[in-house]
Amino acid sequence: MVWIPGGRFVMGSDLHYPEEAPAHMVSVDGFWIDRSPVTNAQFLKFVKATGHVTLAEQPADPAQYPDALPELLVPSSIVFVPPPGPIGTGDPYRWWQYIAGADWRHPEGPGSSIKSRDHHPVVHVAHADAAAYAAWSGKQLPSETEWERAAWGGREGAEFAWGEELHPGGRPVANTFQGDFPHHNSLLDGYAGTSPVGVFPANGYGLFDTIGNVWEWTDSWYANHAPMAEQELTAEGSSGCCDRAADAREASIDPTSQHGAMPRKVVKGGSYLCAPSYCRRYRPAARMAQGIDTSTSHMGFRCIVRL
Repeated sequence: MVWIPGGRFVMGSDLHYPEEAPAHMVSVDGFWIDRSPVTNAQFLKFVKATGHVTLAEQPADPAQYPDALPELLVPSSIVFVPPPGPIGTGDPYRWWQYIAGADWRHPEGPGSSIKSRDHHPVVHVAHADAAAYAAWSGKQLPSETEWERAAWGGREGAEFAWGEELHPGGRPVANTFQGDFPHHNSLLDGYAGTSPVGVFPANGYGLFDTIGNVWEWTDSWYANHAPMAEQELTAEGSSGCCDRAADAREASIDPTSQHGAMPRKVVKGGSYLCAPSYCRRYRPAARMAQGIDTSTSHMGFRCIVRL
């Protein structure tokens, strides 16, 4: 793990996606954070020790999804499947498929495996799976503020965690999508999917893959950016914050979103599918909302330890 010093920094951005605004000053205490996302090998040790079964490996509860077709309630997860040719970027359901049998051991679905991917980030983990691993390892999931503080690597005010250019000197410094999204990845960075952790340069704090590779769960309930106490957005917070945490959980629900009535957490960092033509979220300030029941082929996590 790496020590991240406490202090004040500008969180968010007024220059990109609306959910990142407003940029505002926040304070955070120092903490330890995993140098890289949790890998398949690390998650396997956890599963062997505890017998944990991920959400994607369990059938869905019909009571939670009363309108779902029965064939969609079997153990499944969401997988990126590139289309055969140009289709535009207006309908993400044309490249995301809900595949029965897809899970962390079978990232692309039945017939795939994590053989030779020991050091790739584990994927197809829902928020509860990430939280269970963190608890087993004596750690926690980071808040959005903690995660963003760490991702900047001590730098502020730049476009990216490494400076102003996406590809400094024409060289990729993170695992993102190059080419024509979603059908053609030119593989300038050498990877069509996840990459082993640590193959791209570390940030100023010595952390790997805070940008690209996989989105990472935080423990913050999703809300519009506003200068508020971080514990109001986290699952637990300090003592006396239970009511506020419950309110934040309820407020995270947006029935008009693809997550429906499911509470949503913040995910950070972008993934190997972020492309200039579609998703410019390969920046520390970028954020997205994910339903806590969601697992995908491009979402993982890392843990922290607070003093």
